Order: sequence, then structure tokens, then C-alpha cells
Amino acid sequence: MNFNIQEIVTAFMVLFAVIDIIGNIPIIIDLRKKVGHIQSEKASVIAGVIMIVFLFLGQRLLGLIGIDVNSFAVAGAFILFFIALEMILGITLYKEDEEEALNASVFPIAFPLIAGPGSLTTLLSLRAEYAFENILIAILLNVLLIYIVLKTSSRIEKFIGPNGIKIIRKVFGVILLAIAVKLFAANIKMLFA
Repeated sequence: MNFNIQEIVTAFMVLFAVIDIIGNIPIIIDLRKKVGHIQSEKASVIAGVIMIVFLFLGQRLLGLIGIDVNSFAVAGAFILFFIALEMILGITLYKEDEEEALNASVFPIAFPLIAGPGSLTTLLSLRAEYAFENILIAILLNVLLIYIVLKTSSRIEKFIGPNGIKIIRKVFGVILLAIAVKLFAANIKMLFA
């Protein structure tokens, strides 16, 4: 085992920034209003499992189905782009039926909001630089933080207030849109290079 506190902290901070659970609070609150209850434990565990499995098998899994990391990231950029448009414009592009609404903890919270293309692509990058066990600890720490935020989202909503949520939603929508554009631009170049 090659535990390194600096690697753990760096990997944690990089994943925390990419997952952006604090920035996703408006989306979580909005989803909770649409579907009623979000299963915090289920969403956190599923997101954690997806990230850990991807850490182990990510590149091989994508290679097996003939998809490279850049194509995966471009597809993820489109998803992030449409979520950002919903946040900024206050529209709903995707309407779920009742059965799908019950699974909101899995889609879109666990995937692609938490364990999305950005975080999965980041895991592949971290794997090239850091020891596996340090990245694993960073994932587990992020999952714990995600669980806390999901569990306390209603208290956070009361603290911020409805107008605060609208403002945060628009601001983070623009940030998410910028991340989507950056992810798209960086990876589309690689596809045609």
C-alpha cells in the first residue's frame, strides 16, 4: 500500500471540484420538488460504486465497446449542456413519467450528475498520476460529503431561501454551461486530431 496524504487531498479536491455537489444543490432541490423524496443513501452508494468500478475498469470498458475517452467526454458535454440550459432558462427539456420519477436517486442524481462523464474522465486522468488506493480514499471521502449534502438539502434550501436558490441555480447553470463548452472544445479537438 502506497498511502500518501498529499495525493489523497489533491485527488479529493479535484474530484470535489468536478462533481461540484455544492453547485448541484439547486438541481437536487428542484428534483426533490418534482419527485418528492430522494434516497440519499441509494444515490451516494450508486455514485460511489460507479466511480470505483470506473476507476478499476474505465479505460478497458470503454475500449471494449469501441469508445475512446474523448468521445465519452463529448457525449457528457452534451448532457451537461442541456442540464445547464434547463437551469438558466427555467425550462424542462426532459419530462420523466411517474415510474422514472421514482428512480430520480439513480438517474439523474447518481448518474450523470455525481458520477458523470466529467468525474469519470477525471478518474482516468488521476489514475495515470496517483496511486490507486489514494484515489479510492478520495472517492470515498467525496461520497461521504455527497451523502451529507443530499441528506441536508432541505435544511440548506430553508437557509438559502427561494430567491437565493433561483440566483444560485442561474449562476451555477452558467458555470455548468461553461464547463460543458470547455469539455466539448477540449475533447472535440482530440477526436479530430
